[in-house]
Amino acid sequence: MGISASNKLSKNIDILAAFGVVGVVVMMIVPLPPALVDILLTLNIAGSVLILMLAMFTRESLEFSIFPSLLLIMTLFRLSLNISTTRLILLDGYAGQLVQQFGAFVIKGNAVVGFIIFAILVVVNFIVITKGAERVSEVGARFTLDAMPGKQMSIDADLNAGIITEQEAKARRAAIQKEADFYGAMDGASKFVKGDAIAAIIILLINIIGGIIIGVVMRGMTIGDSVHTYTLLTIGDGLVSQIPALLVSTATGLMVTIADSEQNLGQDLAGQLLRMPKALFVTGAVLVVLAMLGLPKAPLFLIAFVCMVLGYFLRKEDQETDQDTREKAIENEIAESKKPENVMQVLNIDLMELEIGYALIPLVDTGQGGDLLDRIVLIRRQIAGELGFIVPVIRVRDNMNLSPNQYVIKIRGAEVATGELLADHYLAISGGIDDDSIPSIPTKEPAFNLDAQWISAAYREQAELSGYTVVDAPTVLATHLTEVIKTHAYEILNRQDVKKLVDHVKEYAPAVVDELIPDLMSLGQVQMVLSNLLRERVSIKDLAAILETLADKAVITKDIDRLTEHVRQTLARSIVQPLLDENKKLKVLTLDPKIEQMILENLKPSDYGSYINLDPNTRQMLIQKIGQEVERLILKGHNPVIFCAPIVRINLKRLTERQIPHLVVISYNELVPGVEVEALGMVVLENAH
Repeated sequence: MGISASNKLSKNIDILAAFGVVGVVVMMIVPLPPALVDILLTLNIAGSVLILMLAMFTRESLEFSIFPSLLLIMTLFRLSLNISTTRLILLDGYAGQLVQQFGAFVIKGNAVVGFIIFAILVVVNFIVITKGAERVSEVGARFTLDAMPGKQMSIDADLNAGIITEQEAKARRAAIQKEADFYGAMDGASKFVKGDAIAAIIILLINIIGGIIIGVVMRGMTIGDSVHTYTLLTIGDGLVSQIPALLVSTATGLMVTIADSEQNLGQDLAGQLLRMPKALFVTGAVLVVLAMLGLPKAPLFLIAFVCMVLGYFLRKEDQETDQDTREKAIENEIAESKKPENVMQVLNIDLMELEIGYALIPLVDTGQGGDLLDRIVLIRRQIAGELGFIVPVIRVRDNMNLSPNQYVIKIRGAEVATGELLADHYLAISGGIDDDSIPSIPTKEPAFNLDAQWISAAYREQAELSGYTVVDAPTVLATHLTEVIKTHAYEILNRQDVKKLVDHVKEYAPAVVDELIPDLMSLGQVQMVLSNLLRERVSIKDLAAILETLADKAVITKDIDRLTEHVRQTLARSIVQPLLDENKKLKVLTLDPKIEQMILENLKPSDYGSYINLDPNTRQMLIQKIGQEVERLILKGHNPVIFCAPIVRINLKRLTERQIPHLVVISYNELVPGVEVEALGMVVLENAH
């Protein structure tokens, strides 16, 4: 029964809260009996104490994120009680036992003393606590909002470095947003406390003046009796209201000044104020000196004695703790040395790694102005936009075995690219005319293997005026990393990545996914088709169209190469569009029909797809001839594109991709309507057979 009642209460608590807020507003209009007012005033005091205790025991501000809204409700509740007690004081001359006893107990029936105490409470609340909390809230909100971009970039950098997971990154971003919302709300909520303090003063004056008038005019009391009666009641009412208001204001100040910690305020106070026994010894000595100079000896000696004793025991405890810590450290070191090696961690391989020499660490260290981690985040977004798949986390680490200026890019633990940078220099790539007056160090641009020079920052402007393309070291590395990712994207893409991409498509196109996988093709076969596309830098961003094509053609053939060609025909417009010149013409090289016939006659099937079975001499001659024609095309400023039959296309690409990796091979079926093709040459091979 208890559990059932608790569940019902938790389910209906929102309705009860709504009725409670409405009831607070109704209190301003409907007269309440004195007994009920006593209960509500007690509830106000208890709620204020509870809020103060929660603020003290809160370790970080977001643990009590409801505080701004609760502050508004408590302020409204307190004002409603002020109106109710004012009504009772002016109508009946009696506002319940709590108000009367509070006045008699706290101020001993003396109206002047009561007024002074009330004034002091209002001044402390309004000028000291409320003004301070308001200013801290304003500054906290401003600094929190200003720090949000930096915190977001820090999260992206940690995610990219592999320090945190995607889920942890989402949680941290949500926490930052909640923190900004909290401080923004606190900035506004602190105005309620300020307004409440002002209202208390106005209500006090209204009650006293109105009570005196009512007592003299309507009740026939003398001015002295009227002043004594209504002033005592009003002061008692003000004290009953101001003490809870002071508690809530203190809680507000604690919430906006609290620092995120693993402990609450009390534990932090004890841990930080008592962490240095020497400070306690010095404090005790100062008190003894003051007593010897003639100040009251009893209190000073008493407090000095307490400080000395406390410092003695704390120093003794610290010495024992240090000894225990050293012994535990030795025990842990011995235990770790006896543990068997964790083989599973050794077997883990990062999909992508960037290793750097120690001289390149400033490029990564944000404390030294390095922004390489932020650039890597942008690279991952760029690749996702261009090629349509999510680049895995790139783990960046220093390697003392590398030369100081060297870096190495690895995929699945194997080195795929390397280069050298001068972190404090700029890379200048000549536009055709070199300026010998600029001191430089000859080098090669790592991404495209272009002739370049390292120059110091002092000659950057002169190099730019001389026609050089000048880039800084982080940009050189970021460009190289981008090219490596694009070149090896087909190796990076794995089944788990494909599963995530397919699941994403399933959210808005479930029919095509359900039709294709697993009835027509397995996830692994889809991965092989996508890898074939990425191998030639064809974007898989339109994955829904790719899966629809596979669903149509997988009924006819299971050959991965043929399925890839069908998908390329679907994506023909996006493949051809980047190859067009300014006049929207596609300028290409063509193959001699004899060469196409020779390739067709020498196609051989295998377990890894078909291949061209040519003798080594013919193969080399064909590659050299294509290379010569492609070089001629590039010198004229055109894209290296070759045009051939669909069945020849993928095999010709595989034949040439090692020696001529930048060659684009397209088939007749990949032409789209409206594109004009202009042949700039033909690859001819003598004695083709």
